[in-house]
Amino acid sequence: LQNVRIDPTSISFGMWKDIPVPFYMSVYFFEVLNPKEVLQGAKPVLNERGPYVYREFRYKTNITFHDNDTVSFLEYRQLFFQPDLSHGSEDEYIVLPNILMMGAAVMMENLPNFVKFLLSGALAGMKQEAFMNRTVRDIMWGYEDPLIDTINKLVPGLIPFKGKFGLFVQLNNSNSGLFTVNTGMKNISRVHMVDSWNGLKKVNYWRSNECNMINGTSGEMWPPFMSPTSLEFYSPDACRSLTLVYEQSGKFQGVPTYRFVAPKTLFANGTDYPPNEGFCPCMQSGIQNVSSCRMNAPMFLSHPHFYNADPSLVDAVEGLHPSEDQHALFLDVHPMTGIPMNCSIKLQLNLYIKQVPGIIQTGKVKPVVLPLLWFAGSIEGSVLNQFYTNLVLIPSLLDYLQYVLLGLGVLLIISAAVLMVTHQ
Repeated sequence: LQNVRIDPTSISFGMWKDIPVPFYMSVYFFEVLNPKEVLQGAKPVLNERGPYVYREFRYKTNITFHDNDTVSFLEYRQLFFQPDLSHGSEDEYIVLPNILMMGAAVMMENLPNFVKFLLSGALAGMKQEAFMNRTVRDIMWGYEDPLIDTINKLVPGLIPFKGKFGLFVQLNNSNSGLFTVNTGMKNISRVHMVDSWNGLKKVNYWRSNECNMINGTSGEMWPPFMSPTSLEFYSPDACRSLTLVYEQSGKFQGVPTYRFVAPKTLFANGTDYPPNEGFCPCMQSGIQNVSSCRMNAPMFLSHPHFYNADPSLVDAVEGLHPSEDQHALFLDVHPMTGIPMNCSIKLQLNLYIKQVPGIIQTGKVKPVVLPLLWFAGSIEGSVLNQFYTNLVLIPSLLDYLQYVLLGLGVLLIISAAVLMVTHQ
């Protein structure tokens, strides 16, 4: 108990402060093979590219202990491209929707026609098209685009950022917000449980108190002595708390584990699963509208290849092949300590595109939730050998040793009794 609480004297503190487990993020892009045909109303044909693999380092700063058995911290992430593990380089070009333009068009759909006319003229002047051909590096880490300044002038506040635009530009060398979690010093069953995030007990992105609640841990460790039911964690990237459910017991490299998986209701809409009504406005089940926490951009989260989603989403495009083996999300946790041994966190980012009257660049695009990319996070490395030694081997030896000592004790008692009888 002393070694799993958040305390500078505990064994797990160093691992909690600077996570020693190698963490890798693999990114897969969906290249659009028929962009001209899509503008004429054809079904998008996609081709998966990747993985582009990044080594992720995480470390905590601003660690501050409080009197109420909590500790606050900022956790920073740094990502480094791994060419030897990747299938392709960051210099490769990929055809994707012009995310900034197509997203802004949908966001401006209900604005006056003259505003859309001005935007359409500006897009023509800048030779902006509905689809772009850019490098992996630009898509990931940002590129200069005069469209950003144009949109900020036409509709101030529509996109609250300046400079480069990239899907992961705000992820690298940044923190995920100020977490305040329980240390477990007084109550070990609360260790790692989130007390607040950025000073908030709940967020205000969603339409119900239940959906806005910040539940569980920050997603790194959980309280010890876990029960085979469910686990929760708050994800700033998903803007919500996620609940995984127990599937089965097993072992990972000799370490006993509980496997927790995403239930089919995780991204279900409010019709199929009423508790998710607070995450609406919803479309088909299997995708979650995250526009309310992504600058109102028409973005959706889902499992890769729309796994566990409404079949109509898969049928709306060509090139998707949902598979449980390839696209399911799971987490293997050592139940005695609450330390994750193996994980496969997989999520897909999607953009809703459509023809917007008044903006000629959107052509005759039919409404479709178009996959942009999906990413998978996994842990691996020799540190698992250390976990095996500390969590399995040593306890087993100690367990064995106690029986050896018990046996020796019994022999000593028998020997003493025999000596006493002999002397008498």
